[in-house]
Amino acid sequence: MSEKNLNQDQAEFQQYARDWLANNAPPPPPVRLPITAIEVMSVEQRDYLQDWQRKCYEAGLVGSDVPTDYGGGGNTGFQRIANQEMSRAGTPFLINVIGLSMAVPTILVHGTHEQKQKFVPGALSGEEIWCQGFSEPGAGSDMANQQTFAKKQGDDWVVNGHKVWTSLGHFAKWMILIARTSREHKYDGLTYFLCPIEGHEGVTVRPLVKMTGETGFNEVLFEDAVVSDTMRLDDVGKGWTVAMTTLTHERGAAEGAGGGGGDTVHPIEQLIDLSRSSYRDGKRMADDPVIRDRIVQQAITNEGFRQSQKRARVPALVDHPMRIPLQGKVTITELIQSNARLGVDIAGAASTLYKLDEAAPDAGHWPLAYMNSYGNTIAAGTNEIQRNILGERVLGMAKSK
Repeated sequence: MSEKNLNQDQAEFQQYARDWLANNAPPPPPVRLPITAIEVMSVEQRDYLQDWQRKCYEAGLVGSDVPTDYGGGGNTGFQRIANQEMSRAGTPFLINVIGLSMAVPTILVHGTHEQKQKFVPGALSGEEIWCQGFSEPGAGSDMANQQTFAKKQGDDWVVNGHKVWTSLGHFAKWMILIARTSREHKYDGLTYFLCPIEGHEGVTVRPLVKMTGETGFNEVLFEDAVVSDTMRLDDVGKGWTVAMTTLTHERGAAEGAGGGGGDTVHPIEQLIDLSRSSYRDGKRMADDPVIRDRIVQQAITNEGFRQSQKRARVPALVDHPMRIPLQGKVTITELIQSNARLGVDIAGAASTLYKLDEAAPDAGHWPLAYMNSYGNTIAAGTNEIQRNILGERVLGMAKSK
């Protein structure tokens, strides 16, 4: 948000946020932090990041626009300002990314008054971490192919099934869960639940080790897990509609109601610094015309995406036919990947050094970021599927056979 477009209250909040962040910088973490929240795997990392999110929430920088009845600040346009200031200050990311960017916005749209009061404050403060139960071994990008089944039993639902790629599932207290409640209808047979995870009988969480050695991903097994009907979000059979609200926020089409710090990595500046400290054949990479041109081209793309993000805040450009959010998801994930790939190319042979090797450039950030980037292009619907959707729904092309 441009400073010249701020009203008086927003300008005062912006100055408050800057002052608070300047005077309350978090202490150095006791352990190395991962690149993003979805790679948090140790208790030490979790505790440090939970404490930071709680402080930001208490200072009014998280949940700024959420109604006061549900633990928020009750303002308008403040959250975007807080996000920008946290990004500018280079603060740690907020750990409860799924709670803030998916669960809270969805509950605020589809939840009852009681559900909003129960779930929103804990998600904003970071006290209660959320995970997402959409993907299954046979239902990744084809989300409507859900096979996890919830059977009505009195005032409860009995859930059986298997979810996979569940980021933060090992620390989550709650899951936003899509389950099939009817086998007669593909889309209308889905229902959305707010499912207890931590210590809940019938729920087993197993870590999945990625090629980076991190275990932020998990698989979650449901074996006769009982979920109260009070945990159902919206009507039975409306799961697909509710999930679309979640995905709209996950893909960046709507302002995250919960808020959160932006990307603390400024890739172009980092790439320039890396090129100045990296050598090949006795010459600085910063003096290589090819590398210089690639950095400039990457800077242009980064700035283009930043400007394009502003269009996602214009309702007329977002509501129909969803071009901006669908396009944005593809663009940002591939931009992150190309930034990291360029870092690996600049570092050259040194990019093969492990992150704990003292000689690794930027503490091994670039190869780690590059390997992790593939998860981004798969999450929220693979980029290949997203391109099909863009072709069919936006461009009106025939469906692929």
